[in-house]
Amino acid sequence: MAGASPVEVEEPTDATDVDVDRPWVVLVWNDPINLMGYVTFVLQKLFGYSREKATKLMLDVHHKGRAVVSSGTREQAEVDVFRLHEHGLWATMTQDS
Repeated sequence: MAGASPVEVEEPTDATDVDVDRPWVVLVWNDPINLMGYVTFVLQKLFGYSREKATKLMLDVHHKGRAVVSSGTREQAEVDVFRLHEHGLWATMTQDS
């Protein structure tokens, strides 16, 4: 590419800055559609959780309205949310506080 000049990119400086040191968490939310056994099954299948751990997380979703099911990099959280959506679960991601 002859003649191409470098481009300067400014880093964001407002309140929307992302802190790369804080992990991202994936939340599964309660919904009126999926059965508790199915949610347990999906958590075991996608994350390799034991039946006991998956059941505990499912009960958190059922009783508390949500549960943190994974944490890590932003990219991994995006993948996890996508996979949960593919299985019909309501999931979101947020940066841990």
